Amino acid sequence: MSGTVKTELPKGALLHHYVRPGDFLDCYACATPLPVDEVAARAMAFPFWARALLRLRNILVAPLGLSGAVPSGAKIGPFPIDARNDREIILGFDDSHLNFRISVLADGTHAYFATWVHTNNRLGRLYLTAIMPFHVLIVRSAVRQVWHPDRARA
Repeated sequence: MSGTVKTELPKGALLHHYVRPGDFLDCYACATPLPVDEVAARAMAFPFWARALLRLRNILVAPLGLSGAVPSGAKIGPFPIDARNDREIILGFDDSHLNFRISVLADGTHAYFATWVHTNNRLGRLYLTAIMPFHVLIVRSAVRQVWHPDRARA
């Protein structure tokens, strides 16, 4: 496996415990020998343009009653740690419009980056549809930062 590949989330991943019928789930992978903590740190060190998109998101959704506030506690990048084991870290939280989790899983030869979203209402479904193109760009960028660890961050 080279580069960024869309794939299935490996069996046994913690993220599978969240998924219900009708939920959104995608997964990308790349080859890397890095341990899960280093993979997560590199992937969540978003480049400037991705951080700017997240700030813009917070401004745009404020009138809809979505604060963009992240729960306190241990974080990697902008997201709180929800669960973990020696191979996988789950990031994310529940919100009024949707619940989301990001799985970063490393098995010693590959890293997997999965996103799960459960929409709670119509606003959540509209939001998920609106952000999908940006989601794909950000996830692919995160995977590239792991696959090419020497690549400078913008």
